[in-house]
Amino acid sequence: MALMPKRVKHRKSQRRRIKGNATRGNRVVFGDFGLQALQGGWIKAQTIEAGRIAAQQYVRGEGRLYIRIFPHKSVTSTPLETRMGKGKGEPDFWAAVVKPGTILYELSGVTEAQARVCFARLAHKMPLPVRFVKRRPA
Repeated sequence: MALMPKRVKHRKSQRRRIKGNATRGNRVVFGDFGLQALQGGWIKAQTIEAGRIAAQQYVRGEGRLYIRIFPHKSVTSTPLETRMGKGKGEPDFWAAVVKPGTILYELSGVTEAQARVCFARLAHKMPLPVRFVKRRPA
């Protein structure tokens, strides 16, 4: 089941631009290794879920996966071959707004080699370029 908010104040949101780098959620906090976005963009709820399943299948209960993003944004679209006018379309999918530098996933309880392989599998599913990062000592 794809992620989505339980309730929202407004059903339809405006698109907006993604400006600047991430100032929050940009360092590995919960796990030992992370997957960091290098570009800004939207990540669909279905893509987040696909990444979660791929990582869980690889880790197989020995490590712990943390998902650091949540799809708060509703993205609307009008049906194909519809004439102009008649208002804004219905919500089509939910997306997480990601700025460059945001940590998307974190892993703990696995070796660095295992984490690299796991995040390589996730990187194929992501719609934007990502990189492997390690936790920095505090």
